[in-house]
Amino acid sequence: MINNKEKYTAFIKAEAKRLGFISCGISKAGFLEEEAPRLEAWLKAKHNGQMQYMENHFDKRLDPTLLVDDAKSVISLLLNYYPEQTQTDNTFKISKYAYGQDYHFVIKEKLKELLHSIQAEIGEVGGRAFVDSAPVLDKAWAAKSGLGWIGKNSNLLSKQVGSFFFIAELIVDLELEYDHAVTDHCGKCTACIDACPTQAIIQPYVVDGSKCISYFTIELKDNLPMEMKGKFDEWAFGCDICQDVCPWNRFSKPHNEPLFNPHPDLLSLTKKDWEEITEDTFRAVFKNSAVKRTKFEGLKRNIDFLKL
Repeated sequence: MINNKEKYTAFIKAEAKRLGFISCGISKAGFLEEEAPRLEAWLKAKHNGQMQYMENHFDKRLDPTLLVDDAKSVISLLLNYYPEQTQTDNTFKISKYAYGQDYHFVIKEKLKELLHSIQAEIGEVGGRAFVDSAPVLDKAWAAKSGLGWIGKNSNLLSKQVGSFFFIAELIVDLELEYDHAVTDHCGKCTACIDACPTQAIIQPYVVDGSKCISYFTIELKDNLPMEMKGKFDEWAFGCDICQDVCPWNRFSKPHNEPLFNPHPDLLSLTKKDWEEITEDTFRAVFKNSAVKRTKFEGLKRNIDFLKL
C-alpha cells in the first residue's frame, strides 16, 4: 500500500515536471552541519568582498526551520536556462542566465503555482518559496537532495544536464520521502581552475568571490581595480568561463522556457554597439532582464574598463 508520504512526494515531483523544472529533489529540513564551518571560514577570509549581505542571518542560512515555522522538508528544483543560440564571437559578453527575463520573477511564479497545487491536492500546507534572494544555501540543499554535486568551481553539477540551470526551493511543513546525495564526479579534472582568468578558484571547491569576474561586473559598486585590467576576457556582465569549460556541460540542452529567450537585438550586438549603447537602448534590450541589477551606469563602467 502506498503511504501518504510516498503519494505526496510523487505528486510534487510530477507537478514540478509539469511546470518545466528539469529536476526535483527533497531533503529533510534541519541544520546543515557540514556547511557551517565552511561558511564561517569563507566569511572570515573575506571571500565575500563587498557582499555584506552574505554575513547577515548566519543561523538562518544554515537552518531552514528558522525561516519557515515547523519546516519539515526542503524541495529543491532546477530550471534550465541554457540558450539555443549564444552571442556572436568578438563582442562584449553577458552571462547566459541574463539573456532573457529576470529569473527571479519567472521562477517565483512557478513556485507559487507549485505551492498552490500542493495545497489544493493535500490540504493545509504551510511553506515559502525561495529564489536566491533569501538566506538559503541553495547549492547545498540541491546537493543534499541528490540533484548533483558541488564542483570544483563551487557550482552544482549534474551528469545529466551540466550546470546551466537556476536553483530554487520550496520549504514546507510537510513530511515527505527524502532523496540522497550523489557522488562527486569531478575526478582529477581542473578545467575550471585552469581557465579562470582572475584565479578566483583559489583551491578545488573554494572560490574567492571577491576575485570573480561576476563579482567585479555586478556586485562591486566602486571603480574596477586596475590590476584586473585585461583579465576580464570581454565579459561585461557576469562570467560563464568556469561553466563553459566544464566537460559536464557537453550535456547541456537548450531550455524550453520562452521567457528566457533573449531580446531579438541582444545576440547581434557588436563591440561598437556596446560601446555606443544609450540609456534608451539599455532600457529596451534589458527591460525585464537581470542585467538591470548593474544599472546603465554600471554596465557603462564595465564596458569602458574593457576598452582600456
